[in-house]
Amino acid sequence: MAPKDFQYTQEQIPHHRRAPLILAKYPGIRSLLGRKNPWTFAVIVGCVALQLFTAWHLQNAPTWQIVACAYLVGAYAAHSLFVCIHEAGHNLIFRTTNANLAAGLVANLPTIFPTALAFRLYHSKHHSFLSVEEHDADIPSKWEAKIIGGYSLGKLFWLCFFPVFQILRTPRIKDQRSFDRRIKMNWIVQLAFTALLYSLMGPKALIYLMLSFWFSVGPHPLGARWVQEHWLVLDNHQETYSYYGPMNIVNLNIGYHNEHHDFPSVPWNLLPEVKRLAPEFYENLHSHGSLTGLFFRFVFDQEISMYSRIVRRLKYKTYET
Repeated sequence: MAPKDFQYTQEQIPHHRRAPLILAKYPGIRSLLGRKNPWTFAVIVGCVALQLFTAWHLQNAPTWQIVACAYLVGAYAAHSLFVCIHEAGHNLIFRTTNANLAAGLVANLPTIFPTALAFRLYHSKHHSFLSVEEHDADIPSKWEAKIIGGYSLGKLFWLCFFPVFQILRTPRIKDQRSFDRRIKMNWIVQLAFTALLYSLMGPKALIYLMLSFWFSVGPHPLGARWVQEHWLVLDNHQETYSYYGPMNIVNLNIGYHNEHHDFPSVPWNLLPEVKRLAPEFYENLHSHGSLTGLFFRFVFDQEISMYSRIVRRLKYKTYET
């Protein structure tokens, strides 16, 4: 049967416990910490160019063609841009914070919705206070879990409107600057860019870009990433799961999620190296091999509900790497 409540724990965040053990046994991993990968900005430029080029060619296309292109092409580009926003949020592209902020803003442009700098703000707390309800916006709210439950239609609805549910969680997050100067700047840049796109390309181009974003985070195998990372879909109490399948090629190794949470200051291109250098710490952990399979299992498995998450009752001192 599907769980009717979250699984509560008072244990320390596993990543804050495991990372020091890995570094003690494999000190060579320290050389990976704090590395920057400016080539990520080349990925940003390429994906932005691809999206704008496609949007331009679809400005007079029939609706079915716009939807098909958004699902088959745009979703992957939009998701890669979201991963680049994630990298910028960890300051893993350039050396200075301002340069990473700028990279995040550029990556955000064709996804229409101003998410880059707000994500940066909330995501830092996700790492420091993993699964602590008052600080981690990745945890479903209790009202959200109760309404959606474990029914297939409810979970499909949840995936379709995942960004909306994320926004509705933010008021519960404590000690958070909900609309600071940086987020205001993000809104101004996005509104100006979107207005320019509309004037140059028209409404169908914007529809393509919005659908690309929507598919990339929701009703698409890529949307299974949100389930893959921390949902208890296997019969164990493991809090974080990695994905080692082929979509890591276009998703910039974001599937290496245990490795990322252990060492959030390691850029995406070096996460496989963490696993290679410390194999026994990861090979015995459960992982996923197919996001498509996980998508359908999450939707149709009645034993998986919104409550299939660990919630941490106590806060622990963070371990910064």
